[in-house]
Amino acid sequence: MAKAKRRYVCQECGSVATRWQGQCDDCGAWNSLVEEAGATIFEMKHHLQVGGRDVAFSGLDSDIALPPRASTGISEFDRALGGGLVPGSATLLGGDPGIGKSTLLLQAAANLARRGLAVAYISGEEAVDQVRLRARRLGMGDAPVQLASATSVRDILTTLGTGAPPALLVIDSIQTMHSDQIEGAPGTVSQVRASAQELIRFAKERGSALMLVGHVTKDGSIAGPRVLEHMVDTVLAFEGERSHQYRILRANKNRFGGTDEIGVFAMAEEGLCEVGNPSALFLTDRAEQVTGATVFPALEGTRPVLVEIQALTVRLSSGATPRRAVVGWDSGRLAMILAVLEARCGLSFSTAEVYLNIAGGYRISDPAADMAVAAALVSALAEKPLPSDAVLFGEVALSGEIRPVAHAALRLKEAEKLGFAKALVPPSVADAKGISTKNFRTLANLVDHILGRD
Repeated sequence: MAKAKRRYVCQECGSVATRWQGQCDDCGAWNSLVEEAGATIFEMKHHLQVGGRDVAFSGLDSDIALPPRASTGISEFDRALGGGLVPGSATLLGGDPGIGKSTLLLQAAANLARRGLAVAYISGEEAVDQVRLRARRLGMGDAPVQLASATSVRDILTTLGTGAPPALLVIDSIQTMHSDQIEGAPGTVSQVRASAQELIRFAKERGSALMLVGHVTKDGSIAGPRVLEHMVDTVLAFEGERSHQYRILRANKNRFGGTDEIGVFAMAEEGLCEVGNPSALFLTDRAEQVTGATVFPALEGTRPVLVEIQALTVRLSSGATPRRAVVGWDSGRLAMILAVLEARCGLSFSTAEVYLNIAGGYRISDPAADMAVAAALVSALAEKPLPSDAVLFGEVALSGEIRPVAHAALRLKEAEKLGFAKALVPPSVADAKGISTKNFRTLANLVDHILGRD
């Protein structure tokens, strides 16, 4: 039987020595070498049960301080991040081309640099002069941001390793980076994974907040390997249409905060401006009553956003197959609402084309919008407008029952703040200060109210 070899492991840096000595050769610590049980070469090659280091365990009740955060100077950006940038964290920002990813990060980098923090902005897609011209156009040409144009991860890490690590490191974009340890062109799966791994390791070891810009595919997901989203701590999606003024920053993953908060911005000549009242972006002038239009108080995290739901029905006399078109909502849920209206409320949409739109390009996934969508469809079909000062929310079951939703008081408070006086809600919602509520137990009761049959 092969004799187990003795080994001495440094408790400071983890280096292994074949004999004991007073000082570690790697880290220089004194009296840090401790003998550990070794394993034979045969054992180490055939299984992993020996030959490793002991892993230290700790209980869930161990005291730990919350990670410190650095504000970017953009409150909407901080809201989506969960309160600000965490030192040593890695954040991936994705979005369509021209949506404003580089502009947002440049504004955040300039704000941090003006407060005396070291910031490095490395662009692999633009020259330094292009980034500098954009900064001057945004009024941030005087910010002491360190700019560079490079694509080699080795060159970047070698340069950053010679001095103090920056508080914020921006890489624009990860698809342009390449590592000389991996064969392949920049942007391939292996190159993106290897480059991101090296940059994240630097951020974790040196305490820099890393911001990676990622390209997106045709369906809006971040390009590259899926493991890239697992490697980072936070994944942010920059949503919106270039033809619209607004932008929404949404967190799809956040190890240091929640994923239910959004940041709302408006694109202007001076860059991305924060929108303190996002409901103003999605509500149109409601001076005149219009059929098929309802207002729904959506909830994004702790922020209520009032959006307008628009419906249009067109009767077909030729017997052709009616069309169903949806923008900003789930088409399968629209089919469910139409089925409930026909089966439980006696309305027929089989000979009518149905068009549903969420105003302003907003996207809704909240089931609380069922009642507002159903009311818009009934209003459009019967050509009877709803009161312009009313909001609606509630989940519709297949039985036609209207179920309560979460945070009803918060939705009513936002509606009252914007001047709405009425709310058509599920039966469990009570009256709120400044706004009166009318409760409906079933969808048939709501239909009778809209048609004036109650």
